Amino acid sequence: MPELPEMENYRKLLSQHLINVPITGVTVNREKTINMETEEFTQALLGARIVFVERRAKHILFHLHDGRRLLLHLMLGGLLFYGTEEERPERSTQVELAFGEHILYFMGLRLGYLHLLSVKESEAAMGKLGPELLDRRMTRERFAGLLKGRRGALKSLMVNQQVMAGIGNCYADEIAYDAKLLPTTLVQNLTPETVGRLYDSVRKVLTEATEIGGYMEMPFMTGDTVTGSYNDQCKVYDREGEPCLRGGGTIVKIELSGRKVFYCPDCQHDE
Repeated sequence: MPELPEMENYRKLLSQHLINVPITGVTVNREKTINMETEEFTQALLGARIVFVERRAKHILFHLHDGRRLLLHLMLGGLLFYGTEEERPERSTQVELAFGEHILYFMGLRLGYLHLLSVKESEAAMGKLGPELLDRRMTRERFAGLLKGRRGALKSLMVNQQVMAGIGNCYADEIAYDAKLLPTTLVQNLTPETVGRLYDSVRKVLTEATEIGGYMEMPFMTGDTVTGSYNDQCKVYDREGEPCLRGGGTIVKIELSGRKVFYCPDCQHDE
């Protein structure tokens, strides 16, 4: 599932190409992906302009010129591609938005959605999300406050969107590895020093992953060489049985509350 770095990468790319360009065509191939009748959705968007693209946690918010917003959540397997009809990948699309000759293809949205909302509705949809971890206001002290009084496994806490917005399976494991902590470490047992180390790892891993395009499997457009570059940088995620890059250990995979977890049992500990 795309996480904060992947969606931030999309936000940057979308902002470069779509701002103030009128929507000239709307195609809906799966009505369950949207939140209204196809005709109503189409009529509302034809001629509309995107004036701002915002990311909030794992969501993209397209701010339209009339004040309404398109809320996108890719969920598991969702992808975006921007290009001409000739450039489009051989994949099924659920929604297509045309901007002249170029089209924004929404793919893999079997669980994801693209909803047209009012400002009030969009704010309500985002209302329960936790704070942004790369926000400049997310100080070490504020981060420690997020963990205060919490209990349970570290990974379970990090993927809880009401506590920390934007982290999913991949980056929870990568952050724990960078901080030399087991994903199963109990949050209530963390010392102030360890919490500080975890904070540094959160900022480091998410920043680095964002800068090199996250781990998406497909480029955003023809000629895009950035999107997905983090695929080759993962230290533990999806590397079961491979040697630890810090030396000595072998990456293992377990399940924790129904989620797969990757870590090195040699160099990751409870403290």
